[in-house]
Amino acid sequence: MSILVLGGTGKTGRRVAQRVDNARIASRANGFDLGDPSSWALDGVTAVYLVEPDLQTEPRLPRFVAEAVAAGARRLVLLSAPRAGEEGHPLYAAEQAVRESGVDWTILHPNWFAQNFSEGPWAQGIRDGVLSLPAGDGRVPFVDAEDIADVAAAALTTDHHDGEVYELTGPRAVGFGEAVDLIARATGRKIDYEDVDPEAFIEQQTAYGVPRTVARLLAGLLDDLREGRGADLEDGVERALHRPPRSFEDFVAGTSWT
Repeated sequence: MSILVLGGTGKTGRRVAQRVDNARIASRANGFDLGDPSSWALDGVTAVYLVEPDLQTEPRLPRFVAEAVAAGARRLVLLSAPRAGEEGHPLYAAEQAVRESGVDWTILHPNWFAQNFSEGPWAQGIRDGVLSLPAGDGRVPFVDAEDIADVAAAALTTDHHDGEVYELTGPRAVGFGEAVDLIARATGRKIDYEDVDPEAFIEQQTAYGVPRTVARLLAGLLDDLREGRGADLEDGVERALHRPPRSFEDFVAGTSWT
Protein backbone atom coordinates (compact mmCIF):
# COMPACT_ATOMS: atom_id res chain seq x y z
CA MET A 1 0.00 0.00 0.00
CA SER A 2 1.03 3.58 -0.69
CA ILE A 3 -0.86 5.95 1.59
CA LEU A 4 -1.07 9.63 0.69
CA VAL A 5 -1.46 11.86 3.75
CA LEU A 6 -2.86 15.32 3.02
CA GLY A 7 -1.79 17.94 5.54
CA GLY A 8 1.11 15.64 6.34
CA THR A 9 2.86 18.23 8.50
CA GLY A 10 -0.26 19.33 10.40
CA LYS A 11 -1.65 18.36 13.81
CA THR A 12 -3.25 15.10 12.69
CA GLY A 13 -1.51 14.48 9.36
CA ARG A 14 2.00 14.22 10.77
CA ARG A 15 0.77 11.84 13.45
CA VAL A 16 -1.00 9.69 10.87
CA ALA A 17 2.14 9.60 8.71
CA GLN A 18 4.14 8.34 11.71
CA ARG A 19 1.71 5.45 12.18
CA VAL A 20 1.48 3.99 8.66
CA ASP A 21 4.04 2.36 6.42
CA ASN A 22 4.76 3.81 2.98
CA ALA A 23 3.28 7.19 3.84
CA ARG A 24 3.56 9.89 1.18
CA ILE A 25 3.26 13.32 2.74
CA ALA A 26 1.36 15.97 0.82
CA SER A 27 1.92 19.47 2.16
CA ARG A 28 2.75 22.95 1.02
CA ALA A 29 6.33 22.29 2.14
CA ASN A 30 6.82 19.74 -0.65
CA GLY A 31 4.84 21.59 -3.30
CA PHE A 32 1.39 20.08 -2.83
CA ASP A 33 -1.50 22.44 -3.48
CA LEU A 34 -5.03 21.15 -3.10
CA GLY A 35 -6.16 23.79 -5.56
CA ASP A 36 -3.64 22.79 -8.25
CA PRO A 37 -4.20 19.33 -9.82
CA SER A 38 -0.76 19.42 -11.44
CA SER A 39 0.77 19.07 -7.95
CA TRP A 40 -1.21 16.03 -6.82
CA ALA A 41 1.07 13.10 -7.88
CA LEU A 42 -1.48 10.32 -7.41
CA ASP A 43 0.24 7.48 -9.29
CA GLY A 44 0.47 4.36 -7.15
CA VAL A 45 -1.64 5.73 -4.31
CA THR A 46 -3.93 3.09 -2.82
CA ALA A 47 -5.33 4.97 0.20
CA VAL A 48 -5.70 8.63 1.13
CA TYR A 49 -6.06 10.57 4.37
CA LEU A 50 -8.12 13.59 3.33
CA VAL A 51 -7.88 16.98 5.00
CA GLU A 52 -9.07 20.39 3.82
CA PRO A 53 -6.45 22.71 5.37
CA ASP A 54 -8.27 25.91 4.39
CA LEU A 55 -12.04 26.13 4.13
CA GLN A 56 -12.79 27.65 0.75
CA THR A 57 -15.92 29.16 -0.81
CA GLU A 58 -15.55 26.62 -3.60
CA PRO A 59 -14.95 23.10 -2.20
CA ARG A 60 -11.73 21.52 -3.44
CA LEU A 61 -11.85 18.00 -2.01
CA PRO A 62 -14.60 16.63 -4.31
CA ARG A 63 -12.41 17.01 -7.41
CA PHE A 64 -9.41 15.60 -5.56
CA VAL A 65 -11.44 12.57 -4.45
CA ALA A 66 -12.59 11.88 -8.01
CA GLU A 67 -9.03 12.12 -9.34
CA ALA A 68 -7.60 9.94 -6.57
CA VAL A 69 -10.17 7.20 -7.17
CA ALA A 70 -9.62 7.38 -10.94
CA ALA A 71 -5.87 6.99 -10.31
CA GLY A 72 -6.41 3.81 -8.26
CA ALA A 73 -7.07 4.78 -4.64
CA ARG A 74 -9.38 2.24 -3.03
CA ARG A 75 -9.67 3.57 0.52
CA LEU A 76 -10.46 7.09 1.74
CA VAL A 77 -10.40 8.47 5.29
CA LEU A 78 -11.78 12.00 5.66
CA LEU A 79 -11.03 14.30 8.58
CA SER A 80 -14.31 16.17 8.73
CA ALA A 81 -16.24 17.90 11.51
CA PRO A 82 -19.42 17.42 13.57
CA ARG A 83 -22.58 18.17 11.57
CA ALA A 84 -20.64 18.29 8.30
CA GLY A 85 -23.21 15.88 6.85
CA GLU A 86 -25.77 18.70 6.90
CA GLU A 87 -26.27 20.86 3.83
CA GLY A 88 -24.67 24.27 4.18
CA HIS A 89 -21.68 23.06 6.18
CA PRO A 90 -18.31 23.96 4.55
CA LEU A 91 -17.36 20.27 4.44
CA TYR A 92 -20.72 18.94 3.23
CA ALA A 93 -19.57 18.58 -0.40
CA ALA A 94 -16.41 16.74 0.71
CA GLU A 95 -18.42 14.26 2.76
CA GLN A 96 -20.80 13.62 -0.12
CA ALA A 97 -17.90 13.06 -2.51
CA VAL A 98 -16.35 10.52 -0.15
CA ARG A 99 -19.64 8.70 0.47
CA GLU A 100 -20.34 8.49 -3.26
CA SER A 101 -16.79 7.62 -4.32
CA GLY A 102 -17.46 3.92 -4.93
CA VAL A 103 -14.51 2.83 -2.76
CA ASP A 104 -14.06 2.03 0.94
CA TRP A 105 -14.45 5.12 3.09
CA THR A 106 -14.41 6.27 6.70
CA ILE A 107 -15.37 9.72 8.01
CA LEU A 108 -14.04 11.22 11.23
CA HIS A 109 -15.98 13.87 13.17
CA PRO A 110 -13.62 15.05 15.93
CA ASN A 111 -14.68 17.54 18.57
CA TRP A 112 -12.31 20.41 19.44
CA PHE A 113 -8.68 19.22 19.55
CA ALA A 114 -6.87 19.20 22.90
CA GLN A 115 -3.79 20.26 20.91
CA ASN A 116 -5.44 23.62 20.16
CA PHE A 117 -3.97 24.64 23.52
CA SER A 118 -0.42 23.55 22.68
CA GLU A 119 0.13 23.87 18.93
CA GLY A 120 -3.02 25.41 17.54
CA PRO A 121 -4.97 28.68 17.65
CA TRP A 122 -4.98 28.98 21.45
CA ALA A 123 -1.28 28.29 22.01
CA GLN A 124 -0.28 31.96 21.83
CA GLY A 125 -2.75 32.86 24.57
CA ILE A 126 -1.35 30.07 26.75
CA ARG A 127 2.17 31.41 26.19
CA ASP A 128 1.07 34.99 26.87
CA GLY A 129 -0.68 33.99 30.10
CA VAL A 130 -4.24 34.94 29.07
CA LEU A 131 -6.49 32.84 26.86
CA SER A 132 -9.35 35.01 25.58
CA LEU A 133 -12.28 33.22 23.95
CA PRO A 134 -16.02 33.90 23.57
CA ALA A 135 -16.95 30.55 25.12
CA GLY A 136 -18.22 31.51 28.57
CA ASP A 137 -18.57 28.55 30.90
CA GLY A 138 -18.99 26.13 28.00
CA ARG A 139 -17.61 22.64 28.45
CA VAL A 140 -15.94 20.53 25.76
CA PRO A 141 -14.90 16.86 25.61
CA PHE A 142 -11.59 17.78 23.96
CA VAL A 143 -10.22 14.95 21.83
CA ASP A 144 -6.50 14.21 21.71
CA ALA A 145 -4.98 14.36 18.21
CA GLU A 146 -3.13 11.16 19.09
CA ASP A 147 -6.50 9.40 19.30
CA ILE A 148 -7.62 10.92 16.01
CA ALA A 149 -4.44 9.67 14.36
CA ASP A 150 -4.85 6.19 15.86
CA VAL A 151 -8.37 5.95 14.45
CA ALA A 152 -7.31 7.31 11.06
CA ALA A 153 -4.36 4.90 10.81
CA ALA A 154 -6.58 1.94 11.70
CA ALA A 155 -9.13 2.98 9.07
CA LEU A 156 -6.41 3.43 6.42
CA THR A 157 -4.75 0.06 7.00
CA THR A 158 -7.44 -2.41 8.10
CA ASP A 159 -10.73 -3.65 6.66
CA HIS A 160 -13.05 -3.09 9.61
CA HIS A 161 -14.01 0.57 9.22
CA ASP A 162 -15.66 0.79 5.81
CA GLY A 163 -18.76 2.99 5.86
CA GLU A 164 -18.22 4.14 9.43
CA VAL A 165 -18.69 7.71 10.64
CA TYR A 166 -16.83 8.07 13.93
CA GLU A 167 -17.80 10.89 16.31
CA LEU A 168 -14.60 11.45 18.30
CA THR A 169 -14.46 13.02 21.75
CA GLY A 170 -12.51 12.75 24.94
CA PRO A 171 -13.91 10.88 27.98
CA ARG A 172 -15.39 13.93 29.74
CA ALA A 173 -16.34 17.53 29.08
CA VAL A 174 -13.91 20.11 30.46
CA GLY A 175 -14.53 23.83 30.97
CA PHE A 176 -12.03 26.28 29.53
CA GLY A 177 -11.25 27.66 32.98
CA GLU A 178 -10.50 24.16 34.26
CA ALA A 179 -8.43 23.35 31.17
CA VAL A 180 -6.31 26.46 31.63
CA ASP A 181 -5.89 25.72 35.36
CA LEU A 182 -4.64 22.22 34.56
CA ILE A 183 -2.11 23.62 32.10
CA ALA A 184 -1.04 26.33 34.57
CA ARG A 185 -0.36 23.75 37.26
CA ALA A 186 1.63 21.60 34.82
CA THR A 187 3.76 24.55 33.68
CA GLY A 188 4.09 26.32 37.02
CA ARG A 189 2.99 29.56 35.37
CA LYS A 190 0.06 31.87 35.96
CA ILE A 191 -2.41 31.50 33.08
CA ASP A 192 -5.92 32.92 33.08
CA TYR A 193 -8.98 32.24 30.97
CA GLU A 194 -10.94 35.33 29.93
CA ASP A 195 -14.43 35.21 28.47
CA VAL A 196 -14.73 37.88 25.77
CA ASP A 197 -17.42 39.26 23.51
CA PRO A 198 -17.59 37.50 20.10
CA GLU A 199 -16.99 40.76 18.22
CA ALA A 200 -13.89 41.50 20.29
CA PHE A 201 -12.65 37.99 19.51
CA ILE A 202 -13.21 38.54 15.78
CA GLU A 203 -11.20 41.76 15.86
CA GLN A 204 -8.42 40.03 17.79
CA GLN A 205 -8.26 37.18 15.28
CA THR A 206 -8.20 39.46 12.25
CA ALA A 207 -5.33 41.39 13.89
CA TYR A 208 -3.47 38.05 13.98
CA GLY A 209 -4.05 37.69 10.24
CA VAL A 210 -7.04 35.33 10.31
CA PRO A 211 -9.50 36.08 7.45
CA ARG A 212 -12.61 37.79 8.81
CA THR A 213 -14.95 35.12 7.42
CA VAL A 214 -12.99 32.42 9.24
CA ALA A 215 -12.84 34.52 12.43
CA ARG A 216 -16.63 34.90 12.35
CA LEU A 217 -17.07 31.16 11.84
CA LEU A 218 -14.82 30.41 14.82
CA ALA A 219 -16.60 32.99 16.98
CA GLY A 220 -19.94 31.39 16.19
CA LEU A 221 -18.69 27.91 17.03
CA LEU A 222 -17.21 29.09 20.33
CA ASP A 223 -20.34 31.04 21.18
CA ASP A 224 -22.30 27.80 20.69
CA LEU A 225 -20.22 26.32 23.51
CA ARG A 226 -21.33 29.16 25.77
CA GLU A 227 -24.90 28.03 25.13
CA GLY A 228 -24.10 24.47 26.17
CA ARG A 229 -23.84 22.91 22.72
CA GLY A 230 -20.98 20.57 21.83
CA ALA A 231 -20.57 19.00 25.27
CA ASP A 232 -22.00 15.55 24.46
CA LEU A 233 -19.72 12.54 24.84
CA GLU A 234 -19.42 10.15 21.90
CA ASP A 235 -18.06 6.61 21.62
CA GLY A 236 -16.19 6.82 18.31
CA VAL A 237 -12.72 6.27 19.75
CA GLU A 238 -13.85 3.24 21.72
CA ARG A 239 -15.79 1.77 18.78
CA ALA A 240 -12.83 2.16 16.45
CA LEU A 241 -9.98 1.19 18.78
CA HIS A 242 -11.65 -0.90 21.50
CA ARG A 243 -10.16 1.27 24.23
CA PRO A 244 -11.23 4.48 25.96
CA PRO A 245 -10.06 7.86 24.67
CA ARG A 246 -7.20 9.71 26.32
CA SER A 247 -8.18 12.19 29.00
CA PHE A 248 -7.40 15.89 28.96
CA GLU A 249 -5.20 15.32 32.01
CA ASP A 250 -3.20 12.74 30.01
CA PHE A 251 -2.79 15.26 27.20
CA VAL A 252 -1.53 17.95 29.60
CA ALA A 253 0.91 15.59 31.31
CA GLY A 254 2.28 14.32 28.00
CA THR A 255 2.84 17.74 26.43
CA SER A 256 6.05 19.76 26.47
CA TRP A 257 4.87 23.25 27.43
CA THR A 258 7.79 25.35 26.22
